[in-house]
Amino acid sequence: MFHLMHLLYVIAFTVLAFLAIGNLLRNMMVLGSDSRTGWSTSPRPSTSSRSRTAHLQFVPHPEFLDDTGHVINEPLLVMRSMTVEDAREQLDALYNSSPGNNGNDSSAEA
Repeated sequence: MFHLMHLLYVIAFTVLAFLAIGNLLRNMMVLGSDSRTGWSTSPRPSTSSRSRTAHLQFVPHPEFLDDTGHVINEPLLVMRSMTVEDAREQLDALYNSSPGNNGNDSSAEA
């Protein structure tokens, strides 16, 4: 009886493994075809009247659009360099303004 359950266990997980690998391959093929054709807002064009690439339009990610729907042409993240002293002052100010701070600042004396 134990060998039959063990065999059933192995067969079940073998079937699940084949299903998972088949799903992985299917998803990779769909991803590959999508990357070759690009994203489109319209349905897939017919190849009989016009070329296929004439209908495809690039649709940017929503984070690259401003409030009106136009593409942002400026950097999304601008970092300014700062000195260690500036960073320490900002961290101290943040720590001092925190609700758990009781006014005893032993780290500023060190």
